[in-house]
Amino acid sequence: MRFAARSDVGLVRSGNQDSGYAGPHLLVLADGMGGPAGGDIASSVAVAHLAVLDDAHGADDMLDLLRDAVAAAHAELMERSDADADLAGLGTTCIAILRSGNKLAMVHIGDSRAYLLRDGVLTQVTEDHTFVQYLVSTGRLTPEQAEHHPQRNVILRALGDSDGDVQLDESLREAVPGDRWLLASDGLFGVVSKETIAETLTSIDDPGACAEELISLALRGGGPDNVTCVIADMLSTDDQPGIRADTNPQVVGSAAVDRLRASRGGNGSAARAAALVSSSRAPSPEEVLADDEPVPTRGRRWVGWLVATVLVLAALAGAGYAGYSWTQTQYFVAPAGQYVAIYRGIPQEVGPLHLARLHERTDLRVEDLPQVAQARLESPITRGSLADARSVVENLRLSVPPVVAPTPTPAPTPPAHAGETAAAEGAAPAAPAGSAA
Repeated sequence: MRFAARSDVGLVRSGNQDSGYAGPHLLVLADGMGGPAGGDIASSVAVAHLAVLDDAHGADDMLDLLRDAVAAAHAELMERSDADADLAGLGTTCIAILRSGNKLAMVHIGDSRAYLLRDGVLTQVTEDHTFVQYLVSTGRLTPEQAEHHPQRNVILRALGDSDGDVQLDESLREAVPGDRWLLASDGLFGVVSKETIAETLTSIDDPGACAEELISLALRGGGPDNVTCVIADMLSTDDQPGIRADTNPQVVGSAAVDRLRASRGGNGSAARAAALVSSSRAPSPEEVLADDEPVPTRGRRWVGWLVATVLVLAALAGAGYAGYSWTQTQYFVAPAGQYVAIYRGIPQEVGPLHLARLHERTDLRVEDLPQVAQARLESPITRGSLADARSVVENLRLSVPPVVAPTPTPAPTPPAHAGETAAAEGAAPAAPAGSAA
């Protein structure tokens, strides 16, 4: 790899809480939080635990090594926070890439980002662990809205923020010759657009000069936060002899020797960063710049988490209301006593909340339906509109067998008189006695 690391305190902050590391096999960026007595220590501890990994390793071991180093850093931060009330609330983001041959292992937590420039196209590889990104992922916000959301810096995951296991995003990737990787703190991408970052990464070949220009762009944009960039180019063994891979590690930001100055490319060594683990000391008062920012107390940190929790609950409440509103656009057909009825909603209950109510009762009696239709009504017949539900009722009505009127029985014919019978048979009536022949 050909690499460079640069950091700057910015134009607003009086201390640098970012830490960056670039070496032959390892890239690290950490953005600390917790005020001048916490954030700088947190990011330095993360870099210190990871810097000792800057060596050749087997590809199958890389993720385990990164995972263990990050877990050790998290444990140390929790110990420091518990032992010193002034360090309550310290924490840091962390993103690290470890190389073995043509394989890369990456771990990530927080809102620092990794970008990959390949064939002129810049891709954000990591996903921010922030509340706003959660809203984007769940469709509550668009990416454009998220860029200007007032809670875009509320982090949901970080090192040292709480007890328990660290929840890392992990991945294994191929190191492709010609690729350029950028690790950046939010002091860069929060000010400089992705398009400008891509143009700068494409147009400036030297990693160090490119990192310097990116930081200058952030400063011209106001520099409201610390700005740190770690850039690495993947080189092929077939590259021209004029292009050589670097071997001397670079440490910048609060983990660097010149951490008390605006760090524009201060160099250190892996040994210097690793020594932070054994020394385990906070900067002395003489080493820490005066800072107008008050040291956050544990109570203030809980206020931040309370705000995040309220926002999450509000989002869930909004989602619940949206879900309930959708149920009221649905209908189903089911019995209401002895009659077929149409209900509005869905045939479900959530605790004491009934998600359906009777919309209209028809004059169609359940007992008049054929057995197959009655069996069908044992489960509600759901439909997406009132018209469709009424069509179901009409189809049920058509299944009712028609009532057939009984055929009337013909009345019996009365018997005829004797004379009428004889006449009917064509016989001549008998002559009265004494008449002439």
